[in-house]
Amino acid sequence: MKLDEIGPKIKAMRQDKKLTQKQLADIAGISRVTLGKLERANLGSISLKTIDLILDALGYELAFKQRNSFGLPTLDEMKQW
Repeated sequence: MKLDEIGPKIKAMRQDKKLTQKQLADIAGISRVTLGKLERANLGSISLKTIDLILDALGYELAFKQRNSFGLPTLDEMKQW
């Protein structure tokens, strides 16, 4: 996932759980304004810790995935499309 995709993905996960920005922000212990900025992909001053708090509140965690060479998808990844 690219950095500019994180915010919209978090927004979609929040909406799937039928949470408002205020509710999720309160659960994560952050401000609603910060969450709003993140959801709009305005990552300027948002820390990795803040993203981790939000994901934890949604029941997710960060994971690292190795890219294959040249940025091309694997056959398994193409099958998922």
